[in-house]
Amino acid sequence: MTVSTTLLLRNGRLPGSDDVVDIEIVDGVIRRIGYTDPGHASTHTVDLGERWVIPGLWDNHVHFSQWAQTARRLDVSAAASGAEAAVSVAGRIPSVPAGDTLVGFGFRDGLWPAAPGLEVLDAVSGAVPVVLVSGDLHSCWLNSAALARHGFAGHPTGLLREEDCFAVVNALGAVADEVMDGWADEAARVAASRGVVGIVDLEMTWNLDTWRRRIAAGTDSLRVEFGIYSQDLPRAVELGLRSGAPIDGTGGLLTVGPYKVITDGSLNTRTAYCLDEYPGLEGTPDAHGLLTVPPEELVRFMRTATEAGIRPAVHAIGDHANSMALDAFEQLGCAGSIEHAQLLATADIERFARLGVVASVQPEHALDDRDVADRYWAGRTGRAFVLASLLEAGVELALGSDAPVAPLDPWVSMAAAVGRATEGREPWHPEQAISRQAALAASARGRHQVAVGDVADLAVCEVDPFTASVADLRRMPVAATLLAGRVTHTTL
Repeated sequence: MTVSTTLLLRNGRLPGSDDVVDIEIVDGVIRRIGYTDPGHASTHTVDLGERWVIPGLWDNHVHFSQWAQTARRLDVSAAASGAEAAVSVAGRIPSVPAGDTLVGFGFRDGLWPAAPGLEVLDAVSGAVPVVLVSGDLHSCWLNSAALARHGFAGHPTGLLREEDCFAVVNALGAVADEVMDGWADEAARVAASRGVVGIVDLEMTWNLDTWRRRIAAGTDSLRVEFGIYSQDLPRAVELGLRSGAPIDGTGGLLTVGPYKVITDGSLNTRTAYCLDEYPGLEGTPDAHGLLTVPPEELVRFMRTATEAGIRPAVHAIGDHANSMALDAFEQLGCAGSIEHAQLLATADIERFARLGVVASVQPEHALDDRDVADRYWAGRTGRAFVLASLLEAGVELALGSDAPVAPLDPWVSMAAAVGRATEGREPWHPEQAISRQAALAASARGRHQVAVGDVADLAVCEVDPFTASVADLRRMPVAATLLAGRVTHTTL
C-alpha cells in the first residue's frame, strides 16, 4: 500500500497580496491554500517566513550541454574588435594542454571595425587549435590549426557560419559522457537555485538517450522536454515519439518536446532572413541573410512531424523567415511555435494569434542586440522584439534564454521583458515592455499564481515579483524550489 506524503508550507504569501497563507501539498499536488490549524498533521512542515510563493519557472529554449560547457570556455564577450579577442586568446594559450583545443565563447562582431580574420588568430596561437564561438551560436572563428582539425583547411578567413559552424560546435561537444553529465548535473542544480523547474532542451543532438542516462545517474533537479532535429526526425517517428509524452523509467522528469527546424540565421551574424538588404551587403548573394530551409522543404518536414504527433518549433529571426514560417503553419493547419520571432512584419502579428502559433521569445536578446539592430535593422526596430504587441493581439508568449546566448535564468528574461534595458541605459522601445504578471506567466507555462490542484512545482522568493523593481527582478533571491513537492533547492 502506498502511503501519502504531506508537506505543509506555512506562512507564505502569494504575489500581489499581503495575506499570509499556508499551502498543503499531498503527493506532489497542492490540495489546500489558506489558514491551516497549527495542530494539523503533516509529514513535514516548512515555515516560509512570509516569503512569496510562485509557480515554478521554465526556460523554454536552451542548449543545455553548451550552457554547461560555457563556464569552462574563454570568455571573449567583451572584445570590441578581433584584435581584442586575440589578446585574450594570447593570454590563455600557454595554459592549454598539449593536443587540446582552446575554445572561447561570446564574441559579437556585428559592430567590430573589421571582420574577424585568420591572420589575427594565427599570430597569437601558433600550433594550438583555437575555436571562438559567437555569442549567437551562428558563427565561429577558427585559426589555421583548428581549421585543419575540423576539415576546413585552406579556408580564407577562418569565420564559419551556420551549418559549417554547427558542425564544429557539435564536434567540440564530444566530451566523455561521464564528464559532460557531471557538468550538466551541476548546471541543473544551479538552474534549480534560480527557481527553475523545467527546460526545453534544443541541443542539436539526439537528446533522448542523453537525458535518460543523466536521469538514471541521479540528475533530478529539472523536468526536461527534449527537442528533435531534422536528421533524427525519421528515428523519432519510427520510435513513436509524440510531443508531451513522458519517457518510461524517468520518473516523469523526461518528456518528448518539439521538432526543431532552423529556417534562417541570426542578426549579429547578418544571416537572419529579411525582406530588406543588410547595410553594407547590398547586391551580394547574402544581402537578405540566409534561408537555410526553403518553404517546400519546411512544409514537408513539418507535415512529417505533425502527422506523427510531434509539435513543430520553427527557428525564424528575420521578418521574411517569420512570414514563411507562418505560411507553413497556415498551409498545414497545425499548432506549434516560432522560436525567436525577433523581427516581424506588422501583419504577421495578427497571424500569430489567428493561427494559434506560440511566440517563443528571448527578451534578453533585445538588450544584447539593440545596437546591432539599430545599425542593421535601421528604421525597422519598432517591429523588433514586439512582446507587448504580440500579447495585445492575443498571442501566447513563452520566455526563454537560448542559453548560452543569454544566461539560463528566467529572472533575467523577465527583467528584460519588463524593463527593456540594462543598467545605465534608457529603455529600448519601452512601448513593447510587458507587465510583471505577463512575464511570470510566460515563464511558468501560463500561470502567474499557484492554485489548488496544481502540481507543486513551486519557487519561493524573497521579494514580491509583482512589485519588485526591474533591478530586483533581475537578481531575485530564490529561497527554495520544489518539484512536485520535492525540494530541489533551499536556503530556508
